[in-house]
Amino acid sequence: MKNHITFKNGDSMPKLGLGTWKSEPGEVYQAVIWAIEAGYRHIDCAAIYQNEKEVGAALYTAFKNNLVKREDMFITSKLWNNAHLEDAVIPALEQSLSDLQLDYLDLYLVHWPIAFKQEVGFPRTQDGFLTYQEAPLSGTWKGMEAAQEQGLTKHIGVSNFNSLKLKEIMKGANRVPEMNQIELHPLLPQHALVDFCRKHDIQVTAYSPLGSSDRASSMKKDDEPLLMEDEVVKGIAEKQGVSPAQILIAWALHRDTVVIPKSVNQDRIKQNFAAQKIELESADMEKLNHMESSYRFVDGSFFTFEGSPYQLSDLWEDA
Repeated sequence: MKNHITFKNGDSMPKLGLGTWKSEPGEVYQAVIWAIEAGYRHIDCAAIYQNEKEVGAALYTAFKNNLVKREDMFITSKLWNNAHLEDAVIPALEQSLSDLQLDYLDLYLVHWPIAFKQEVGFPRTQDGFLTYQEAPLSGTWKGMEAAQEQGLTKHIGVSNFNSLKLKEIMKGANRVPEMNQIELHPLLPQHALVDFCRKHDIQVTAYSPLGSSDRASSMKKDDEPLLMEDEVVKGIAEKQGVSPAQILIAWALHRDTVVIPKSVNQDRIKQNFAAQKIELESADMEKLNHMESSYRFVDGSFFTFEGSPYQLSDLWEDA
């Protein structure tokens, strides 16, 4: 099993990265240092996580102390929804570069196919949104292409895009998105969307691979499943003598997707990295690929409240 995916131009991206969503300032600096010391060479960031300055401080320390060279790291960030107008993309990227103390990103993603007004961090009413007519995805993508052309990022892609939205961008694009970062785990394998991406040479990154049990309580439902407590996952983990988290990471790697588990615990950061060595039998992959229940932990309903110009069909596949 390869530990990297390869882009069309030959650049490689480590399949296992450290996620930083929900990593609090005061914790994420040390988590990044521990991850680099453990062997991680891929850090996944985003402006909306509000911790890029601290991630940047950790990267600066790592480079200064020769823990790793910049060219050996793969750093991803994401365009937030309030910078979707074409001429807002590059300033938003430049702010992330400043916060991360970097000259360029390896990958920049459109975080959601949802647009807000520029002064809005997160809308509380319908007035905070921009419609697709006011902020067409084609314009956002032109801004992304310009950022790549200027060398601010080596690769560009999207996150939380279904096949219809991908087709919409691809129809008028000079450069096809190189990555789609989506929620993926055995309760939401998204086989059809992954196949669509593969067919069009779009790489796939799995977020919330462990079930995102530490996300905000406002995003949770009372009856939601605990992925790492699932009997199928636990049974395979016990057989292998590893943790359920390691099995879930190994599943994503065996599918040849990139995966970005988040942790700020040094032992778990090391354990997650060690999941690259786990070999899953085809029968176990089959069990994990076809678990009977399904569940989306990040359901996007926070964008689709009454009066919003967006619907869940703007985000997710029908099936």
